[in-house]
Amino acid sequence: MFRPRMQSRVSGISVIGALKWRAWDGVVADVWSVACAEDTQGEYISQDPRLFVVLEMEGRGGLMLHEEPGRAAHEHQGPHSISYIPAGCAIRGQGHGLTYLRHLDLHFDVPALSRRFSGDLDADRLDTPRLSFRDERIAALAGLIAAECASDAPLHDLYGDGLLNALLAALFPIEPNAPRRRSPLSRRQLQRVQAYIEDHCLESIRLSELASLAGLSQTYFSHAFKASTGIGPYRWHMQARIRKVQRLLLQSDASLTEVAAVAGFSDQAHFTRVFKQHVGLTPAAWLRHQAM
Repeated sequence: MFRPRMQSRVSGISVIGALKWRAWDGVVADVWSVACAEDTQGEYISQDPRLFVVLEMEGRGGLMLHEEPGRAAHEHQGPHSISYIPAGCAIRGQGHGLTYLRHLDLHFDVPALSRRFSGDLDADRLDTPRLSFRDERIAALAGLIAAECASDAPLHDLYGDGLLNALLAALFPIEPNAPRRRSPLSRRQLQRVQAYIEDHCLESIRLSELASLAGLSQTYFSHAFKASTGIGPYRWHMQARIRKVQRLLLQSDASLTEVAAVAGFSDQAHFTRVFKQHVGLTPAAWLRHQAM
């Protein structure tokens, strides 16, 4: 059975009651009910894509999500607010005026998603974060999935699978008869974009900036970049950042904490998790290996 792989650090959160969860083909759904203190906060990073859906929220404020230092925060305020978080994307959450939160987490196994879409799912969509958005169809389906998780007499797996298929079709829309092969960027476009990413890899880079450099819409650019490189713009950016960090580690006497700050990570723990996600080793272990 698919088992989600997620690391988290939280404070100011108390779980209420038992965790409610169900598993279907390549998807694990869990429903959390938590009491929130004034200083509620947490940091999360998962090796699998996931969907976060607010089912209930009480208090005068909301939940702020931060993708990377320097980027604008996204606020979940009230029920039916949704965030899609790609694999390896570190998220920090901070509550303000929040007293109670009930939410659904859906964890996705990428190979199983591809099977559900018969190979038509574009990897770019999996790599693109969507924080704090609203979609009535997804919210309604998420509510039904949460109810199935909490039910003492769950229905046949076909019911849950049907709900998930409908939710995934809304979350990752595919045009009927859409061509699978995409035109790549021209050599000049690709070189310009790659050079920009290398020069600004330690900074926050928006998809709109890269698309503007290529003179294309964001959607067309994402497809064309993937056709040219085999991976999406976000992952290319993160790989460039890690390469730069590796050079910094080898060429300076800076501490890991100092390198993490220069590289735009929230702290050393965040830096270590992302580095290991891409390299397979912690920064300290990688440095020791280089010295052998």
